[in-house]
Amino acid sequence: MGKKFEFSKLFINLLFTVLSLVVILPFLLVIAVSLTDEKSLTANGYQFIPESFSMDAYRYLLDAPDILLRAYGVTFTITILGALTGLLLTAMTAYVISRQDYRYNRATTFYVFFTMLFSGGLVPSYILITQYLHLKDSLLALILPILLSPFNIMVMKGFMSKIPLEIIESAKIDGAREFRIFFRIILPLSTPALATLGLLISFTYWNEWFNAMLYIDDPNKVPLQLLLVRTLNSIEFLTTNSEFTGQLGIDLSSFPNSSARMAIAVLAGGPMLVIFPFFQRFFVKGLTVGSLKG
Repeated sequence: MGKKFEFSKLFINLLFTVLSLVVILPFLLVIAVSLTDEKSLTANGYQFIPESFSMDAYRYLLDAPDILLRAYGVTFTITILGALTGLLLTAMTAYVISRQDYRYNRATTFYVFFTMLFSGGLVPSYILITQYLHLKDSLLALILPILLSPFNIMVMKGFMSKIPLEIIESAKIDGAREFRIFFRIILPLSTPALATLGLLISFTYWNEWFNAMLYIDDPNKVPLQLLLVRTLNSIEFLTTNSEFTGQLGIDLSSFPNSSARMAIAVLAGGPMLVIFPFFQRFFVKGLTVGSLKG
């Protein structure tokens, strides 16, 4: 039994080592390619250790730092406001439907679950945002459409359902009202789930570009992801229309085509990769505990 246990432990360690390498190595390759000279990429292909280092890709992307910094500002704004507001509303909704003494518990839970399976669709959402709420070219158009996720509510409900009802009843006997119970007792007990969902919601807002493409025309309110998508499209246009660029006198042989694409990935995902390790210990606990009961 002892040898069998050791073999199982070794197998699990090897399995997760391989999985970790599968996740880490591609991103290291992306960073290496973003720092590689374009001519070296053409000659040797992608390599983990560049034969010739170059910062041309980042110089090209950072040529207009004001635009990039403004896009970072918009993204940070919608991420912070959206994550805080969305997390609060998610916790409040989940708390209500997790209470066993709530009369319409099942009906409300089914309503939330139903919206997870069926949504209104793109056209009604666009009409609602632009013609009824008049949020065209407003940052609220980037925050409101993804403010509440039924999946997040169900995960949070699973976590809060484990909080004993006796704690709530005891607080009521001591004179606490519902809002005080929620903010002073329930939220502190739900820290792992809040941290986990907060990170998920932050990722959602950080990667937001589709709603921005639909609702944002003002260049001062373009978020980072949409700016990088447009930059990527510009690179694609220049590299696939050599006749047009030739007429303008643009030399594409020294243009950082592949390295610029990888630099875009680094600029877009880098900040969130730095933040993720700080939430990792909450992330695992929050998801596993919250998934036990739906």
